[in-house]
Amino acid sequence: MAHTREPYVKPVPILSLRPTQMTVGMHEVKEKRKRWREHSSDKKRAELLGKHMIPVVHGPDDRYYVVDHHHMARALHEEGVKDILVTVIGDLTMVERDVFWGVMDNKRWVYPYDSKGERRHFRDIPKSIKDLKDDPFRSLAGEMRRAGGFAKDTTPFSEFLWADFLRRHIPRKTVENNFAKALEKGLALGRSQGAVYLPGWCGPASDD
Repeated sequence: MAHTREPYVKPVPILSLRPTQMTVGMHEVKEKRKRWREHSSDKKRAELLGKHMIPVVHGPDDRYYVVDHHHMARALHEEGVKDILVTVIGDLTMVERDVFWGVMDNKRWVYPYDSKGERRHFRDIPKSIKDLKDDPFRSLAGEMRRAGGFAKDTTPFSEFLWADFLRRHIPRKTVENNFAKALEKGLALGRSQGAVYLPGWCGPASDD
């Protein structure tokens, strides 16, 4: 009889986690902080942490590299949470450090793009969750998805792909100064044929 392997889960200090991206949407981080504060009891908070375990890759020097849920990790850090549950989805402890990021890139476990959407060197990726920079277009993409602008998709870093699309069509000042207007414009853009190549596109069906 085959046994299902239990996920490898352990609590680790949030500040020991290494990011695999350069930015987060701080608007989204604030929303996650708000949701955390709404879970006022220890039991509810424990349940929330159990449902949002941070997927990590175990890398060289016994470090854990976050491959998803950077926003949750940052929000919890800002709320004073010290430790978080992680689930190890990959073991790269045997990989030599000088080729580690190349392997991560090949597996699509890293997204080294800055807040302007420009690719940077792997060494520019922050060493800590607390040093992630704000990309308002990533916040806009996240809010668009929640509003039904596009479907949740398994494509790695799919919301960053949407963020880069929005970056080319909406002024940054609009996103920063009038988020509601930017969202309205983003939802309209998201249904256009110009966005058909993006993951989770929900535009109108073709008449063909």
